[in-house]
Amino acid sequence: MQKIGFAEALDSIVANDPRYQRDAYVFLRDALDYTTKQQKKVRGTTVRHVAGPELLDGVRQYALKEFGPLVVTVFESWGIKCCEDIGHMVFNLIEAGVFGKTEEDSMEDFKAVYDFQDAFVKPFAPDEPISKKLPKSLPAPKSI
Repeated sequence: MQKIGFAEALDSIVANDPRYQRDAYVFLRDALDYTTKQQKKVRGTTVRHVAGPELLDGVRQYALKEFGPLVVTVFESWGIKCCEDIGHMVFNLIEAGVFGKTEEDSMEDFKAVYDFQDAFVKPFAPDEPISKKLPKSLPAPKSI
């Protein structure tokens, strides 16, 4: 079997499953690279396989690093609304021969691992609402 390139695989994937934008798959591949590099730093050895929850944590870290408070906006524009969407993309890439999997890997690994609001919005939310920081009544302006 001839191995196809990433760009060709994406053409096929997006044509067969238009739920997710092409850029989302490019981001996912980059997030996997980021995850393996982070794990190598921690473990000190080359990582041969990344499980679903590990990948989702890497996606979370990489997305916050790349997009900051705009993560949810970017993800929604790509069709990604929850962890399960990442799982569908992973399995599309597996089916296309781009990613590999073990017998233990399944879509269940991607179900409700974290809430997008908690993972991507809360890190940028103020500690308390701005209305609590303002005085109840503002002083009258002084005339000059």
